[in-house]
Amino acid sequence: MNLDDIPAGETVFIDSNIFIYHFTGASGQCSDLLSRCEQKELTGITLTNVLLEVLHRLMMVEAVSKKLVEPPNIVKKLNRKPALVRQLGDYYFNTLKIFEMGIEVRPIRYDTFLKSEFYRSKYGFLVNDSIIAAALQTEKAACLATRDDAFLPVLELAVYQPDDLAVGTL
Repeated sequence: MNLDDIPAGETVFIDSNIFIYHFTGASGQCSDLLSRCEQKELTGITLTNVLLEVLHRLMMVEAVSKKLVEPPNIVKKLNRKPALVRQLGDYYFNTLKIFEMGIEVRPIRYDTFLKSEFYRSKYGFLVNDSIIAAALQTEKAACLATRDDAFLPVLELAVYQPDDLAVGTL
């Protein structure tokens, strides 16, 4: 299902890639979804671990876009040259905008942690994806906004994805 299909009034869990596609200009649908949250048409929620992933990924994107490093091994290159990291800042200010959009950033609850094992054992999810799947239950979110196809086989999840991304986008 397309991001535009999320019914008004729903609580939607927003995965990191939605924020990344918005901040990099890769998807107008992702930007529209976040605008709907900001306008209170939807209740947007995410978790602190998602926020940290956005922060990290935007830092990597900024380092490459400012031509401070080139792929591959961006993290390794930045780790070796802290002076380059000190030249970065846009990633931080963009991540702060998530709060201005009215997105609720929630902590990972203990019951979410416990329920996440189900998704690892049944679907083979890695830790972050299993936490997200479990959080939809514990945080009472009706919808998941993500570009990650790994969630599609989970029948109990209503997964909405952008379909306006260029081939090979991030």
